[in-house]
Amino acid sequence: MRIGELAVTVGVTTRAVRHYHHLGLLPEPERRANGYREYGLRHAVVLARIRRLTELGLGLAEVRDVLADDAGKDLVEVLTELDEDLARQEEALRERRARLRALLDAEGGVPAEGPVSPELAALFAGTAHLSDSRMAAKDREIIAFLETAMPAEDRERLVSSVGEALGSPGAVARAGEAYALLDALAGAEPDDPRVAEAARALAGCIPPTLFPEAGELDQHDGVLRAFYDDLAPAQAEAVRRTLRILTEERR
Repeated sequence: MRIGELAVTVGVTTRAVRHYHHLGLLPEPERRANGYREYGLRHAVVLARIRRLTELGLGLAEVRDVLADDAGKDLVEVLTELDEDLARQEEALRERRARLRALLDAEGGVPAEGPVSPELAALFAGTAHLSDSRMAAKDREIIAFLETAMPAEDRERLVSSVGEALGSPGAVARAGEAYALLDALAGAEPDDPRVAEAARALAGCIPPTLFPEAGELDQHDGVLRAFYDDLAPAQAEAVRRTLRILTEERR
């Protein structure tokens, strides 16, 4: 058989055959006097085996390991590992679909900040009426970012703390007042007397569990700098003062 006939017989492309030659998976016959390579039954058997193994999901490196053992002793082990890996992928896919469905079914729908946990989406839905506040929007963005960036063990604490801060009508009302004060500082200077009032109002909205320890603040120093850079000077100063107030309260 010529290479084209071999490829058609096994159901692959001639390009795939040449690639398997290059990787050393499929023996390459010597050229005959006429310049063509002649493939035999053994080549077809090996090529068919490569196709079956790749269709099962094995990578070419794993296929090489299986083919290297003529007795096929490693095949059961490799296929068992593949089965276990597929089972893990199925479980992860089920979990992802469950989270997606919970997000789609959540009251208020998918938040503007994009996919977040269903618990956080529900809390954001409770503050939807604050959507006109630019500072409220920035707050939601940073919270969504932190939920994504935090280690899994810290996410539950974050959502619980946000729930404490925004989980009641009174808390949402206080947050709305603080956001209004911060929004009013958009064109102000850092020494504006309203900065102190806004800082106190914002500090009053933040529960101790939401405010990180000093060491954790250091870890997010780059995030804080980027957050400040995105604010007007007076707003950034108000947030800095808020952090100082909370730091003093924790001592």
